[in-house]
Amino acid sequence: MLEIVVSLVLLANGLAAGVLLGTQMGGWPLLDSLPPDRYVHAHAFFSTRFDPFMPICLLITTLGDLALGLLAGSATARVLYLAAASLCLGTITISLTRNVPVNRWVRALDPDNLPEDFAERDPRRRWGTWNRVRTALTVLALLINCGLVGLTL
Repeated sequence: MLEIVVSLVLLANGLAAGVLLGTQMGGWPLLDSLPPDRYVHAHAFFSTRFDPFMPICLLITTLGDLALGLLAGSATARVLYLAAASLCLGTITISLTRNVPVNRWVRALDPDNLPEDFAERDPRRRWGTWNRVRTALTVLALLINCGLVGLTL
């Protein structure tokens, strides 16, 4: 049973980290370089592509790490699994409180009729900063989870 949980955690965490890292390497530089109308159109397109995939991956990782933290044989493994779960909870929190609200707002905009104050309200800097943070948290959780395979199995 432990092998199944470890495998699921590694798969889900790896997929989540891969999507976020891919966004950092490709999606974000594209979005950041576009003029406002094209940015709104592209962001609205991208923001719908990862639901419910990413939340499911992050939830599986978090719950799996919590279970492994409770079942681990060594104190070191317990602490590290719980740290990885905390990192994923951080990603979930940032997603729900910072990135998802921006995604919803951008999807509600008409790219051909942007608000007059769009330049002042343009969320790219904030969204990009929080996306970098959640990418780092998720990748760090993956590094911890990969490092723990030898201690667990």
